[in-house]
Amino acid sequence: MKVVAATRSAHGSSASRRLRRANKVPGILFGGTVTPTSIELDHNPLYHSLRVEAFHSTVLDMELDGKAERVILRDVQWHAFKPQVLHVDFQRVTADTRIQKKVPLHFINQDTSPAVKVTGAIVSHVLTELDVICLASNLPEFIEVDLSSLTAGHPMHLSSVKLPEGVKPVVHGNPDPVLVTAVAKAEEEAAPAAAAAAPAAPAKGKAKK
Repeated sequence: MKVVAATRSAHGSSASRRLRRANKVPGILFGGTVTPTSIELDHNPLYHSLRVEAFHSTVLDMELDGKAERVILRDVQWHAFKPQVLHVDFQRVTADTRIQKKVPLHFINQDTSPAVKVTGAIVSHVLTELDVICLASNLPEFIEVDLSSLTAGHPMHLSSVKLPEGVKPVVHGNPDPVLVTAVAKAEEEAAPAAAAAAPAAPAKGKAKK
């Protein structure tokens, strides 16, 4: 994907407000061996690009003052209640830049899994993205999670997923987190019913004198 930017010389909150009134977005491009560069981008093309999943998780082609840069999106600041981008950060990368990035999980074959087709289980995606570390050249747009063998009562863990070559997960706490659970509808319906049927604890009477 491509993003077009230009360098900017004006800095400070007043300059940023003027840019926004002109339908521009102030930003920063950092990384590499050069000093961070203040940039500006047209708001509407950037806004629509930010609605595309791949814009957040792939290496992008930036045209900066007519020159090509390879970048990844690092941060976006949004207006509190308006659909307006206030500021954006990009990082310069090369093929051998080691980066840490969140990558979306794409779940496939859920409807044909034994959990759904045989048991009619309710499937819950516990995680929808995975934090990974890899070279920029190996950064995947998404990671595919095949649910064709998912069965009710047996959650799928990260260890069951084959990650792309050169990509390692970054996990905190549990080294093998649960990605997906599948609970049979009978169990799902039984839990609230059992709770409702449980007798209330008798009220404690006052001690007799």
